[in-house]
Amino acid sequence: MKTIPWIQNAVIYQIYPDSFARAKDPEQAGLFEPWDSPETPYGFKGGNLKGAAEKLPYLKELGIDAVYFNPIFASCSNHRYHTHDYFNVDPVLGGNAAFDDFLQKAHELGIKVILDGVFNHASRGFFQFNHVLECGESSPYRDWFIIHDYPVRAYNFHEGEGPNYHCWWGLPALPKLNYKNREVRSFILKVAEYWLKKGIDGWRLDVPEEINGQDFWRDFRKVCKAVNPDCYITGEIWGDGSKWLKGDMFDAVMNYRLSLPCICYFAGDKIGVTHKYAGKELKAWNRKKIIEEIEKLISSYSWETTLNQMNMMSSHDTDRMPTAYGGDIARMKQAIVFSMLFPGAVNIYYGEEIGLDGALNNGTRRTMPWSRKSLWKGGIYDFYRRIIEIRKTCPAVKDGKFSFLKEYEEPLLAFERKNGSSRTVCIMNCSDSVQTAESVHGRIILSEGVTEAAGKITLAPRGFAVFS
Repeated sequence: MKTIPWIQNAVIYQIYPDSFARAKDPEQAGLFEPWDSPETPYGFKGGNLKGAAEKLPYLKELGIDAVYFNPIFASCSNHRYHTHDYFNVDPVLGGNAAFDDFLQKAHELGIKVILDGVFNHASRGFFQFNHVLECGESSPYRDWFIIHDYPVRAYNFHEGEGPNYHCWWGLPALPKLNYKNREVRSFILKVAEYWLKKGIDGWRLDVPEEINGQDFWRDFRKVCKAVNPDCYITGEIWGDGSKWLKGDMFDAVMNYRLSLPCICYFAGDKIGVTHKYAGKELKAWNRKKIIEEIEKLISSYSWETTLNQMNMMSSHDTDRMPTAYGGDIARMKQAIVFSMLFPGAVNIYYGEEIGLDGALNNGTRRTMPWSRKSLWKGGIYDFYRRIIEIRKTCPAVKDGKFSFLKEYEEPLLAFERKNGSSRTVCIMNCSDSVQTAESVHGRIILSEGVTEAAGKITLAPRGFAVFS
């Protein structure tokens, strides 16, 4: 596996387009829900790409290296995972012209752009599926989907009736593409190639495990890397990604194998997660358990792959961090420090940097409260800026090896990143009582609740110190 230079140690910012920023745009027609109203399953808040472009200076100031957009292609859903047209940006977002403008402005600031590839399923409005709806067995596109009988039933079901075609999770709005059809494979490969030639820097792939046959993803990689050898390909894999990360398919996976241990250990008995996580009910872990799981995670992949990984603490498919951590900001900060100092890229879900809370389907995809500073939890933004600065300025954090310092016993958790003579060390007090420990050679570059004297440090409950 080749390490991609720009992704190694990068800070990615994830934008959910409908909810991130809405600029006044005379070209944008439509009636939208009030910006500050609660998240709804079907309503549109009117976020657009012009609004996102206006926030690029904010992202640059925060220290962002890349933007990952949730889907932006034409769709009739607010999340846009129901794709109508893979070659055109949703007009509600401003269309292709708005995206071209965003891409140019982002690149001028040195910010890369990653798009969400929803290639397992399309939508009822996808031209080829609509053609089958209209023409039935006479449609030349009938083999693009897995249809059981005709006429195709996609709407207005009677009691006990459902769609008579293969769709994602049985949802009629999401007809599954038939990858046994050469035309389907060719079409999706052209989509991947088209947007890379337009200048995007990578793809995040939605539910790639559900596309039968890994040969397709090998072809996908060949097509993408032929356009841009340094493009980034990361997949939504919640568990072990080993089979995808051998150098012939993906560069990385969304590293839920990091966020899960962080919630279980740092949130501990205050876990507030409202949903299953990778199919699991989360429970509090002790120090021994997190060390075992993190060491297992690192040993699962080559070092080059570890440096490519897309590490994240939350996403559009999970509770937001303050909710997951039971509202305990001190515990949340420890998880942030751990993830920011861990090898690989890090993905910040929009609003995470201001401590925005929300549960899955009840705030996870809420709008960014740009004008409501009362919702910005005090000090979180500056905390993110400082820890991102440390990522960028400490050589050991870029590519240094990771290891736990096991001489520091429970309830302390200590680890280091080391590359030659460069070393960054973090010591955390993961308890609700004051702890004392041997200090580390070097200066403290970030801390909370820590005093240092006579070669020892005293850590307040949930305190931590980063040394360099």
